[in-house]
Amino acid sequence: QLQLVESGGGLVQPGGSLRLSCTASELPLDSYDIGWFRQAPGKEREAVSCIASSDGIIMYTDSAKGRFNISRDNAKNTAYLQMNSLKPEDSAVYYCAAGVFIQPGRGLVVDEYDYWGQGTQVTVSS
Repeated sequence: QLQLVESGGGLVQPGGSLRLSCTASELPLDSYDIGWFRQAPGKEREAVSCIASSDGIIMYTDSAKGRFNISRDNAKNTAYLQMNSLKPEDSAVYYCAAGVFIQPGRGLVVDEYDYWGQGTQVTVSS
């Protein structure tokens, strides 16, 4: 069974940057679509970005466009989320997720993903 481990979270000042990593074990990651999601206290889990396995198509939510960049390195079995120009409202636990056979256009839907990491905390504060 695919296992995912996120890392790279932490405390950063507004305007700063962080790069989150999502490393897979037990199975190769290259067959899976990857999504990044986040959940703030008292709020539902929401999508941030996704990248397809087959054609590399990338999607971002409006809040992430222009500031975040998703990528994957299948040779390292790792996906990344580069986050720039961070804002206090970006503070949340960030999760990576993996899924197969995700319908086109549904990569930002939580329920499409089968495997989830444990999350990494991102706090944006001065």
